[in-house]
Amino acid sequence: MDFALATEDGAALRWQSSALLALQEAAEAYLVHIFEDTNLCAIHAKRVTIMKRDMELARRLRGGPWASEVI
Repeated sequence: MDFALATEDGAALRWQSSALLALQEAAEAYLVHIFEDTNLCAIHAKRVTIMKRDMELARRLRGGPWASEVI
């Protein structure tokens, strides 16, 4: 099954359902991993509740193109 999306400039984008499923799988895997790292940062700080600073630290330690951006 294909999905079509029209952009603001009138261009049509078509997505295969398998491409959308792959994108969803990758996004979920990223979120699970970043929340696992965030939880480890909270545990290291002797807390059980994650905080914004835990996620910022996890993203910074992980590196990558968005590591220096603030959430």
